Amino acid sequence: MGDRFVVVPVDTGKTSGKEGARSGSTGAYPAPDTGGSSSSVPGTVFEPAVHILEYNREPNKYGDGVPKENSPFINSAENDKNNYDGTNMALFEEEMDRHPMVSSLLDKLANYTNLSQGAQEHEEADEEEGTKKKTVKSPQMGTFMGVYLPCLQNILGVILFLRLTWIVGTAGILESLAIVGLCCSCTMLTAISMSAIATNGVVPAGGSYYMISRSLGPEFGGAVGLCFYLGTTFAGAMYILGTIEILLTYIVPQAAIFTAERKEDQLNALLNNMRIYGTICLSLMAVVVFVGVKYVNKLALVFLACVILSIISIYAGVIKSGFDPPDFPVCMLGNRTLQNLQFDKCLKTEIINNNTVSTQLWRLFCDGPELSSTCNEYFVNNNLTLIQGIPGLASGVISENMWSVYGPLGMLVENKRLPSVGGIDPAKDIYLPYVVNDISTFFTLLVGIYFPSVTGIMAGSNRSGDLKDAQKSIPIGTILAIATTSFIYVSGVILFGACIEGVLLRDKFGDSVKGNLVIGTLSWPSPWVIVIGSFFSCCGAGLQSLTGAPRLLQAIARDGIVPFLQVFGHGKANGEPTWALLLTAGICEIGILIASLDAVAPILSMFFLMCYMFVNLACAVQTLLRTPNWRPRFKYYHWTLSFLGMSLCLSIMFISSWYYAIIAMGIAGCIYKYIEYRGAEKEWGDGIRGLSLNAARYALIRLEEAPPHTKNWRPQLLVLLNLDSDLGVKHPRLLSLTTQLKAGKGLTIVGNVLQGTYLSHEAEAKKAEQNIKSMMATERTKGFCHVVVSSNLRDGISHLIQSAGLGGMKHNTVLVGWPGTWKQSEDPQSWRNFIEIVRETTAAHQAMLVAKNVDSFPTCQDRLGEGTIDVWWVVHDGGMLMLLPFLLRQHKVWGMCKMRIFTVAQMDDNSIQMKKDLQMFLYHLRLDAEVEVVEMHDNDISAFTYEKTLVMEQRSQMLKQMHLSRTEREREAQLIHDKNTTAHTTMNNKEEAGPDRVHMTWTKDKLSTERNRNREPNANVAVRDLFNMKPEWESLNQSNVRRMHTAVKLNEVVVNKSQGAHLVLLNMPGPPRNRGGDENYMEFLEVLLEGLNRVLMVRGGGREVITIYS
Repeated sequence: MGDRFVVVPVDTGKTSGKEGARSGSTGAYPAPDTGGSSSSVPGTVFEPAVHILEYNREPNKYGDGVPKENSPFINSAENDKNNYDGTNMALFEEEMDRHPMVSSLLDKLANYTNLSQGAQEHEEADEEEGTKKKTVKSPQMGTFMGVYLPCLQNILGVILFLRLTWIVGTAGILESLAIVGLCCSCTMLTAISMSAIATNGVVPAGGSYYMISRSLGPEFGGAVGLCFYLGTTFAGAMYILGTIEILLTYIVPQAAIFTAERKEDQLNALLNNMRIYGTICLSLMAVVVFVGVKYVNKLALVFLACVILSIISIYAGVIKSGFDPPDFPVCMLGNRTLQNLQFDKCLKTEIINNNTVSTQLWRLFCDGPELSSTCNEYFVNNNLTLIQGIPGLASGVISENMWSVYGPLGMLVENKRLPSVGGIDPAKDIYLPYVVNDISTFFTLLVGIYFPSVTGIMAGSNRSGDLKDAQKSIPIGTILAIATTSFIYVSGVILFGACIEGVLLRDKFGDSVKGNLVIGTLSWPSPWVIVIGSFFSCCGAGLQSLTGAPRLLQAIARDGIVPFLQVFGHGKANGEPTWALLLTAGICEIGILIASLDAVAPILSMFFLMCYMFVNLACAVQTLLRTPNWRPRFKYYHWTLSFLGMSLCLSIMFISSWYYAIIAMGIAGCIYKYIEYRGAEKEWGDGIRGLSLNAARYALIRLEEAPPHTKNWRPQLLVLLNLDSDLGVKHPRLLSLTTQLKAGKGLTIVGNVLQGTYLSHEAEAKKAEQNIKSMMATERTKGFCHVVVSSNLRDGISHLIQSAGLGGMKHNTVLVGWPGTWKQSEDPQSWRNFIEIVRETTAAHQAMLVAKNVDSFPTCQDRLGEGTIDVWWVVHDGGMLMLLPFLLRQHKVWGMCKMRIFTVAQMDDNSIQMKKDLQMFLYHLRLDAEVEVVEMHDNDISAFTYEKTLVMEQRSQMLKQMHLSRTEREREAQLIHDKNTTAHTTMNNKEEAGPDRVHMTWTKDKLSTERNRNREPNANVAVRDLFNMKPEWESLNQSNVRRMHTAVKLNEVVVNKSQGAHLVLLNMPGPPRNRGGDENYMEFLEVLLEGLNRVLMVRGGGREVITIYS
């Protein structure tokens, strides 16, 4: 459901202020039953609490965000009580606080009505403005009135009346049948897919947009919805152009503002007239729609009657032509068809009063009326012939009209059966009064022009809110309407080819029959039946397009998936989409300025075909995924039919106009990407998400079959973040480093552990997750967030390291920040957790990255200048140290940095040979880096090293002391005091005196005090003579001394060479196997990193991650 319901207990009795406030809140935890002190008041009777289901709509968070889409389960207009028998249902009392009883649920389902978002609402709002809305009656429209007739009216239209005869004459009967069959098959398959989707639950008004968006997701839904909107808008332009063409060509030609003196100017004059009258017609229609859609709805039946009457008159004319063909003669000069507009008689000369005089036709081909005038050569050499334009069914003309007659622009319309003398070069004769092609004709063009005549199949699904039984009516009505119109088109193609002469069929504007509509010459009882019927049909279709398109745009805008369209979701007080109507009129004007019906038709074909293609895709995806919610009542569908329909749509797009197809797909692609990056996030349970889940599952199963090859290895990071007291991210630069290291590739899991129990910290966990996701978006870190609530931090981190990820998509590297304040921390558990992370990543064979001074790392907006990334390669850990700088340099932050590799040579090593070998190794690895070998000799251990070790062990003793209980500390302090008073001078006494100098808070000042106290004035003596060491040095653990010596010497070398580097990478030594020396391990690392700014310590996972092989 798209709504959220919060359970609020309401107490009818008197409650204390605290309880009253609690009962009025809408928190996540319901208030406990009132009791205790309040129930002990004498004489007070408390009724049992009644729990009310409060309706809380949060569209952007919990549902599809459609304000008009009501829930069938809970009616928001009323607060119903959960009255249940406390004895019979006592076991479910807790559940009933949050969920309704089944009886209540069924009651809501029985009373559920889904209102249409279409014109009915707006019409009622107009009639009841200022008064209370009356109760809406339940929809009563059946299949015939609600689906069949609207689809019939939308499918049959301008192309049938103005272009079908011309398509038959140009393409021939066979190819015309192929065009009709191709387009009708496409819409029939689409209707089957649409029926399956429309019967899979309740489809609110919104038709194809709603079905596609809820089946394929907001990105596809928005892209295809806007394409469908553009298609509907251009359809309005096409209908208006058809209206004006009928008006200016067949009804009142004298109303033309622009007239052409020469034939070559006739086309431009016609287009200019179409532009002016089309703009006027569009303005009038927009005003009608703005004033009120109720007028459009009331005229719908009139327009439908015009269409049906026109179809009947055509069939009546065909039957009549079988025994009494109408008289529409066509004048032929040789085999060329003449425009019969400027002459009355098909004669060169005529005899009047025994005198031979020239006719009007003579004056069109000769330079004067005199018989001695110079005339056109073809006119002189060929005879005039009158042929019947409508020879009738029994004439046998069908055999001549079987084959196509395509040709270029300006090609003369000829009858090859008639004799012709001369006229070898007809190009110079095209400006004489011949009937010629006004455009180049070919099969694919005719497909694009014809396809709009089969659109309109969504009319039934758009009215689903007004239907008595939408799940039954939509499939039956739509498929019957397509079958009926397909029969009309197929029979029309055959009958037109069987009744009408080929030259008249190819005469687009009827110039050869005195400007009559060609299909009108066949109709009975008069051509005016078709002319007037088609005029009103085109008017009605244009009005309906201007009514439907703004509402479709308003529905898209109100969904909130395209941010810049939100202004078009507003309108008049009654919801009339005023702004959307203005935009629709503006886009429609673009189509009218194109002015050519033949140029506009392929444009809207693209948008409709794209819409139909995605309807088929939606059905196929849902069928193949077998999602639990996919249970359509319409059973006669199959995914193969849907894929066939989708393939047909795509094929027709490229067949009719490949460049328009690319443009339309480009527009849809841009809208898709815009919604993906900037649009509102919606979760509609769409099929694309299910498809992604299936693909992810398949890929994960494949990934788990074998570990990744070294060539495919890349760090898949688990980033362990720290949060502050407000649950904000402490170190966002850790995410910046992740982004720079990953560049959006591979897996990134950002984890955090909250201490406590999940039941008590659920809200904090969600807030922490939101904060982390927000910071990830800010730092452009692409990955997943995982917040775990655990009884202690150590276990929670262990669980993350073990279980984060899924299947083959698990992390192989853990990234953490160095605990810089570990010395100042009173709780030793912080650095102990760090050491446990190191141990557990090692046990799990995972690599580990530790960033020191992470807050000084660059952000993703910084650009580091020329500098170096220094790699200190002490031990081989699988090549991680080599790979990481290469990955960092792929990011623009580190792109200018050079890579330097330092390796350490011992006394017995040949440093020159080591350098050559390392250079060759890097050459084979295809890595560009400077190489330097640093020699570290076995020097004597310095006094500074001994002092460092002494201070470290004293601090270790202090930390152990901190773990003693208070009683033990007091007893230990008394014991130390007694021993100090005995003036012992032996080493054991000095060791026992150590705790006497232990301070519970260890600061830098106290550290220096301890140093000075233990340091003799002439410390250099110890360096020269190891036998003169201080007595306390002799008791030091020699293993710790050696480790400290290594840390001090290596730190000196690294600081000397790399202090100015942008980043230093070095091997991270492992923790001791004995947990007793953990605090010493932290001190070793601290000494190793001292004096360095940006450091990334790297610990390999025990496998090779880089290879020299291809």
